[in-house]
Amino acid sequence: MCAIKDATKDMENYYVHYAIKANSNPMILKSIKKYGLGIDCVSGGEMEASLSAGFSADSIVFAGVGKSDWEIRLGLENNIFSFNVESQAELDVINSLAKGSGKVANICLRINPDVGAHTHSNITTGLAENKFGISLDSMLEAIEYTNSLSHVNFRGLHFHIGSQILDMDDFKSLCIRINEIQNQLDSLGLKADIINVGGGLGIDYVNPNENSIPDFKSYFSTFRDNLILRAGQEVHFELGRSIVGQCGSLITQALYIKEAKLKKFIMVDAGMTELIRPALYNAYHKIENISRTENTRLSEIPKSVIEEEIYDVVGPICESSDVFVRDYKMPKTYRHDILAIRSAGAYGEAMASCYNCRRLPESYSLEELS
Repeated sequence: MCAIKDATKDMENYYVHYAIKANSNPMILKSIKKYGLGIDCVSGGEMEASLSAGFSADSIVFAGVGKSDWEIRLGLENNIFSFNVESQAELDVINSLAKGSGKVANICLRINPDVGAHTHSNITTGLAENKFGISLDSMLEAIEYTNSLSHVNFRGLHFHIGSQILDMDDFKSLCIRINEIQNQLDSLGLKADIINVGGGLGIDYVNPNENSIPDFKSYFSTFRDNLILRAGQEVHFELGRSIVGQCGSLITQALYIKEAKLKKFIMVDAGMTELIRPALYNAYHKIENISRTENTRLSEIPKSVIEEEIYDVVGPICESSDVFVRDYKMPKTYRHDILAIRSAGAYGEAMASCYNCRRLPESYSLEELS
């Protein structure tokens, strides 16, 4: 969070909302709140968690392609900062519910900018083929329709092109598209008070020790240097993974070392129920055998010579996709060795499940373990 503050210290009207879907652990939220960030929610449950953690409602933006009535009512009752609206049908529902409760809802229209991102196809969100947002062709009609409704207040435009983006040119392309849109709005006498550019900044999964903090300076500078703002406009960001991705590791124990005809497997006690990203996205996470380091004395195996072998590291779930990594070189591993699956602070605990009737993982801070 300090790195974010340093990167934006000279940028007026820049506001960062933490995307709580990345990690909603109360210990994490307590730290984030201390640094004055807002919250980006995509569910009523996330709103409740944010409010319970002490975040002010006027710092909460509520996104999501399928908001239910009770979630919208919760936002209205608490007077949240804004709803990021994804369709005309959603506008009608929010307007109706706001009218019924005597409220006026602040909204930003989520526009699908048809801008691609160099990331996994399952986490791109800004292409015309994706389910998110209002198409560019329908944008002006949506703004006019919003302004015709009595219980919603048009505040601005929201964009998000994807996640785990490391190429700043993708964000530059988004800026160029937003500039084109703003010129179009100017010609029609329309104004957006807020430009919400979403999030999407990635982290280094390959070298987490060397690059524990993402390049926030380049990220924010890309928007400062390429986004042409109008007087008084606010720019809002919704960063999640880049804030918490490197803050946690999944700690697991080797149950068995299995030698098959073509492979050697390390069977660990964690699986896709604890960290689904490798199974879901074929995502890479660095894995370290922390029982085989020079400073560890968890085993009687001598450390003087550390042999290396090639393994598939796999979990116990009854699914063939329950694989953390294939053909991975690491120190020779033995039963009961402790492995650390790195960069699990985002979309690890938050996406854990009880599939196979497994217990949810427990989380601990370094202070608790020391």
